[in-house]
Amino acid sequence: MDLAARDRPFCAAPRTRSEQSGLHSVTTGPGAVLKTGQVTTENDARPAPPPTSTSIVLLTLAHRIETELGTALAPLGLTVSRLGLLGHIAGVPGASFSDLSRMSGISVQSIHAAVKTLAGAGLVRDNTARAGAASTIELTPAGSRLLEQAMTAVSDVDGRLFGADADPILRQVGDAVRAAFGD
Repeated sequence: MDLAARDRPFCAAPRTRSEQSGLHSVTTGPGAVLKTGQVTTENDARPAPPPTSTSIVLLTLAHRIETELGTALAPLGLTVSRLGLLGHIAGVPGASFSDLSRMSGISVQSIHAAVKTLAGAGLVRDNTARAGAASTIELTPAGSRLLEQAMTAVSDVDGRLFGADADPILRQVGDAVRAAFGD
């Protein structure tokens, strides 16, 4: 499974077999039609691909991963954001709203709303939910089970995108991430 051109923007490397082997015109001279269907004139030169931008490539890959994760998590009733919040709560039992806000990079008000939604679904509880008291938020048994199911879905996505049968470039990305952050 080779990455489509849409998944490799701004890459200087060839993207298709015809680009790897070079383009050959059917005839030469003005108005020649290339195998790609492009019409050229005598003075036309094929423009060089834009330079590779690590930021753009990673943003594009992040979008693809988020889309795949969203699709895998939807049957569980989760979004990528809610999965992240459940993961933070599981990783830091007794975390406060402020702690979760710092870990998630979102406002305390947004954390309050998200935690309220998760609590309404029976996935988390606030053991000290009273005015003026610091909150200590933790997963319920149902939240722990859902997080376990979600992590299975995440593993499936990881396998599809970065596993043995994945595109070689994505396997390299997966290998680099595992090497940098441990596995």
